[in-house]
Amino acid sequence: MNADKEKWVLLIILSIIWGSSFILIKKSLEHFNPFQVGSLRVLIAGIVLLPVAISNYKLFPKKHLKWLILAAFTGNFIPMFLFPIAETEISSSIAGIINSMMPIFVIIVGALVWKFETTKKQIIGTFISFTGVCILAFGGGDSGEFKMIPILLLLLATLCYAVSTTTVKSKLMDVSSVILSGFIFSFVLFLPSLIALTSTGFFSEFTFSKDNMLGLLFVGLLSVFGTGLAMTMNYRLLKVSSPLFASTVTLIMPIVAIIWGIVDGEKLTYMQFICAGIIIAGLIFLRTNQKK
Repeated sequence: MNADKEKWVLLIILSIIWGSSFILIKKSLEHFNPFQVGSLRVLIAGIVLLPVAISNYKLFPKKHLKWLILAAFTGNFIPMFLFPIAETEISSSIAGIINSMMPIFVIIVGALVWKFETTKKQIIGTFISFTGVCILAFGGGDSGEFKMIPILLLLLATLCYAVSTTTVKSKLMDVSSVILSGFIFSFVLFLPSLIALTSTGFFSEFTFSKDNMLGLLFVGLLSVFGTGLAMTMNYRLLKVSSPLFASTVTLIMPIVAIIWGIVDGEKLTYMQFICAGIIIAGLIFLRTNQKK
């Protein structure tokens, strides 16, 4: 498969997997607290990818260690806690919509840190999408409630994703996608996630009840597919495309998240649909005629 076809296949698959992650986070929160969900998500992914990391330990990019750590914590640790915390206050559908702001942050971080070129259309598109987020934050929440704090947490998580994406593309492209995922989850983040999970009292309080096992099922699906597999595919997508193209996976994710939310009984207001439309319209606008 050539690179052009591969990037579109990866984009669609990632959109479905990550778009489904928000409902899995919501279901996991019915059984565990946000910090346990975040810790388990990273820890299980680390365990699954451990054989890959150990068998390829000689390829560990020591010369790029600082970039590996930066990409790991901004892309695969901090957001794993911010999303569950935010979803205790807002719906999984809204979380998916806010996450679609990632291309905007990719443009900003890319221009300021890595000197990526920015076009006028991208700037205008950024302003359009930002307007939609502001309306959603100040007046488009569930039942018209003010939801500033959780939306700010989601925006911070999305910014972290952008930092990680541009860092990987700029500094870590010489490492295989599968091996890079293994190093990040099994070597860099395994111990921090284990410490975080232990600090929540998980191991001292956990019992093999039906409720807990169901919770582990949801977190396990989230970890294996939404974290380990998805991040490996995302790193591959970065190899065959640009950071901005890879980040546009978030254009399709809200659609998947909204569908899952409606299936689960969530209700979206007309204002939320309008805000989602504004955000996505801005993102589509900034994607047109981009410069490499």
